[in-house]
Amino acid sequence: MLPLLPPAPANFKPASARRGIVNRRRPEQFMNGRVLAFLYSPEAEALSYPPECPFKTQRAGITRLRLKSFGLLGDETHFEIEPRRASMSDLKQFHTARYLEELRRAAAGDLTVDGLNMGFGGPDTPVFKDMYECGELACGAGLAGADLLLEGRADVVFNLLGGFHHAFPDHAAGFCYLNDAVLACARLAGAGKRVLYLDVDAHHGDGVQAAFYRRQDVMTISLHESGKTLFPWGGFEDEIGEDHGHGYNANVPLPAEAYDEAFLAAFDSVAVPLAAAFHPQALVLELGMDILAGDPLTHLRMTNNVVVEVVERVMKLNCPILVAGGGGYHVENTVRGWALAWQTFCGGNDDCDFAMGMGGVMLANADWAGGLRDRVLPVSAEQRRAVEPALEATIQKVRQKLFPLHGLDVPAGMMI
Repeated sequence: MLPLLPPAPANFKPASARRGIVNRRRPEQFMNGRVLAFLYSPEAEALSYPPECPFKTQRAGITRLRLKSFGLLGDETHFEIEPRRASMSDLKQFHTARYLEELRRAAAGDLTVDGLNMGFGGPDTPVFKDMYECGELACGAGLAGADLLLEGRADVVFNLLGGFHHAFPDHAAGFCYLNDAVLACARLAGAGKRVLYLDVDAHHGDGVQAAFYRRQDVMTISLHESGKTLFPWGGFEDEIGEDHGHGYNANVPLPAEAYDEAFLAAFDSVAVPLAAAFHPQALVLELGMDILAGDPLTHLRMTNNVVVEVVERVMKLNCPILVAGGGGYHVENTVRGWALAWQTFCGGNDDCDFAMGMGGVMLANADWAGGLRDRVLPVSAEQRRAVEPALEATIQKVRQKLFPLHGLDVPAGMMI
C-alpha cells in the first residue's frame, strides 16, 4: 500500500533549479549561540514496553537527568519543552484510520485477526497497554520539534522519545507502531522546506524510505547494517527512489563488524556530498545508538566517537536539526552516546568530561571512567579483510548510481 502523505508541493524546485538558495540564518549565526530544545514529558515515566522487551522507553528520561547533572540542560539556550500527544488528525496524516482503530483496540486488550495481520503480537511488536500512548507521545514530540524549528525557536531539537522509523501506514514492525519521523519530515516539507532525513541507526529506516520514495522534497540517506545480516532485511544500494523521487533515496549497507574508520569513510564518501548537493533547509537525524559495539541486537563495532564526528559534519549544513532517538538496546551506552551528541551540539569538549575522575560515578559505569567518549577499539586485520572490500564496493556502487543525478563526479575509488 502506498503511503498516505500528499505529494511534494507544486512549487518545489528540483536540484537543477536550486542553485544559489540559502537558509534563513547565515552560517555564522547558526554556528554561534546555538539554541537547543529537549522534548520530554513526565507522562513518559509511566509508559513502558513489556519488561522482557529489549526496547526501553526510560532511555530518554535517563539522558535528561544526565544532561541536567552536567549543567547542560535548564537555561534559556538549552531548555526543555513538554510536548502534547499527537491527535488522531495528526496521526491520520500518515496512518490509516483502520490501522489506528486496531492499534487502540489491541492496546485495550482486544487483539483481532485484523490486528495480527497488521503486525501486532509479533516478537518485536508485543501487545501491551501503553503501545498506543507511547506512539502518540513520540509523534506529538516529533511534530512539536518540527514546529520549534519552523518557528525559529530552536536550532537543534532532541526527540529521544521518538525515532520509530519502521512503522508503515497500516503495519507495525521493529518495536515501531506510529512513525514520528515520517510525520516530522512531512510537517517540515509541508511548510515548503527541503528536508534531509539522515538515518544512522543500525537498522534500515524502511518505513521512512517508503513514505518518501516517490518524492524529491525529502531526501533520505541511511547508513545501516546490511539487510543480509539484520532486520528489516532491506535497504540495499539499488533502492534509490522512483518517479519524482528517483535519485533522492540513498542506502549504504554496512558489513557486520564495521568499525569507526569504515563507518566514517562511508559517511564522508556518500552522505556528505549528497547532503551538500541537496542543500537541505531542515534535517531530521535518526541517531540510533544500536550502531555501538556491545549492542545486544546488532553486529556493528562502532564507538560513540563516531557520534561526535557525525554531529560535527551535520552542523556544517547550517540548517535546523531535529534529532530522533531510534534504536539502542544497551541502555548505558545509548544514554552516554545521546548525551555526548547533545554536548557536541552545545559546542562542548569531552576531553576532561566536565570534571576529572567523575566519569565512573556520574556515568554509573565502573568499567570506564574516561568520560562520555568510548575507548578507541582496536581493529584486527581479520576485521579489515571482512569489512573493507565489501564496503568499498558498496560505496562505489552507490556513487555510480546517485552522484550523476546530482551533478557530482564519481571518484575512481576510495581508501578506508
